[in-house]
Parts: sequence; C-alpha cells; structure tokens
Amino acid sequence: MPYLLDTNTLIQAKNEYYAFDLCPGFWHWIEQENQRGEVVSIEPVLTEIRDGQDELTDWANQHAQELFLPIDQATTAALTTVVNWVHAGDFKEEAKRDFLAKADPILIAYAMSHPGTILATHEVHIEGERKKVKIPTVCKALEVPCVRTFQMLKAQNAQFVLKTGHHLAPKELIMNQS
Repeated sequence: MPYLLDTNTLIQAKNEYYAFDLCPGFWHWIEQENQRGEVVSIEPVLTEIRDGQDELTDWANQHAQELFLPIDQATTAALTTVVNWVHAGDFKEEAKRDFLAKADPILIAYAMSHPGTILATHEVHIEGERKKVKIPTVCKALEVPCVRTFQMLKAQNAQFVLKTGHHLAPKELIMNQS
C-alpha cells in the first residue's frame, strides 16, 4: 500500500527537522521507498514545490519522473466528489477557495481513486474547524485513509542512522569552542 505525500511533508521536513544537510537519510529513504513503490506523490505537489525555487525544488526536479505521478482519469473523476463535499461543507468561503486552489483536493481524489493508497500529511483534523479546510477533515468525511507523516515513518520502520565513524564531539570540546 503506497503512501501519497502531501506538499507539507516535504516542505516542512526541508525547513525543519529533516533539512538536507541535517538529515540526508530522510531524503534517501523517500527515494528508496519510491523505488519500492511504497512512497509517491503527484504532479500538482511538484508544481507547488517548484514555487519555492530552493534545494527542495532541485531535489524534486531530480526525482520528478519517478516520484511525482501524473493525474489520471480516475483521479479526475473522483475530484468531483471532493469538490462537492468541500462546497457543501460548513467552512468559510475563503477557506473553501484556498483549499480548492491547491494540490490538496487532487491528493484526496488520487487516494480515493487508488484503493490501498494512504495520504500522508502534517495537517491535523480539528473538529468544528471552519477557518481552514484540512486534508484529514475531508479524508475522514470521505473515508480516505490519511495519516500523519510520523505515523507513516513508524509504519514503514524508517530509521535515519549516523554513518559509521561519525561521532558527536565530547561535551568539553564543544564548550571549549565557544
């Protein structure tokens, strides 16, 4: 069952805890799992990443062919269900417009139309939220499997281990360097 990555799983990782220079293992893991057919994303996510014009854009461009899948007819057909649910939802109109303008509804439609696919995101469902339409909220309503990014990593037994021979400096050495 493949995991489908939301844009924020990559952008937030790059900006925070899995920066390319801090944890290259995360990026290698995505590449490895993609080759095994366990991790994918879609072209609209690549489009959003390319808005950044940074090292994530460079990495995504290097893996565009294999990682970011094109939108197929099944996804396009399921998109109507997602859009109709959002329009009927009790969200502010601005929240609906913002959500529908991004890759999010297409991600949900892709997962919906490809059984066994699990959408991975950093977003969290908040009951009664009206200011923002969130992926887990729509997924819950439409019965589309959705997990947080760290749940995906745990389920896939991801490990990012220091290379052999790399050791942390002793506390005294770090203190003397300041």
